[in-house]
Amino acid sequence: MEKAQSTSPYSEETIGLFFGLIGVLIFSGTLPATRVAVAFFDPWFLTFGRAGMASAAAAFTLVILKRNFPRKHIWTLLIIGLFLVFGFPGAMGLAMLTVPSAHGGVVLGILPLATAIFASLLAGERLSLLFWLCGISGAIVIIAFALRDGAWGFEVGDAWLAVGCVCAAAGYVMSGKLTRFMAGWEVICWALIITAPLSIVGSFLFWDNAYTAPPMPQATAFLYVGLGSMFLGFFAWNKGLQMGGMSRVGQLQLLQTFFTLAVAAVVLGESVTFETVLFATAVVAIVLLGRKAKVTR
Repeated sequence: MEKAQSTSPYSEETIGLFFGLIGVLIFSGTLPATRVAVAFFDPWFLTFGRAGMASAAAAFTLVILKRNFPRKHIWTLLIIGLFLVFGFPGAMGLAMLTVPSAHGGVVLGILPLATAIFASLLAGERLSLLFWLCGISGAIVIIAFALRDGAWGFEVGDAWLAVGCVCAAAGYVMSGKLTRFMAGWEVICWALIITAPLSIVGSFLFWDNAYTAPPMPQATAFLYVGLGSMFLGFFAWNKGLQMGGMSRVGQLQLLQTFFTLAVAAVVLGESVTFETVLFATAVVAIVLLGRKAKVTR
């Protein structure tokens, strides 16, 4: 029997890029929201507390949809959880204590290169020379931004941002690989469930009675990073990785730089200088060139 042809006018990769862009839009508010939240919450409580909130939402979703526990993938899900539920958010919380979110948004522009490296090492994606040249060039521009002379020289926060990049890139690629066996939203839900005991213990250890009555801006930021950044954003992001490829969709995170700069300026009133925009524009231009490079999945 002849296989039915898809009636969609868009390729699977294009649809994957669309879902990836939705994820990027949600993630773009993470750094500004984290900077607002750490003005009241301890960074470690924020890390464990947001994970606990997302774990509760994940449990509700899995029960309602009657999903069976993926026992054979438990260790992979645990590692994904350690990277994405604790590693990346914890590093971001510590970074936001010493650097502005607009600065962090540009430095995180190195994430696509890190994702491409892990996609090549862990998922077997073969990247052309042009792709690697573009990725390395983008990383050089990012490092130049972080180390340039002026008020925003190299800070401890930049080191935490680098740690966060490694955690996020490895977690994204491992999540993308697991979407071959289960839906993308299931991956993040099970990762949250498996790491929930750590979330609960950590929230208890770093709890402060003052957290029962947080100011409205900090409470809103806490809800955003818990239900948006840690939960709903991954529904779209993992679907994008599955359909569009890890390296390709990972490149979209350079657009997150612009979105984060915009949110930081509008919500936090942070100064976004012409120099910052110039660096961000240079990085995005390099990645757009990299979109023309060959990637074999």
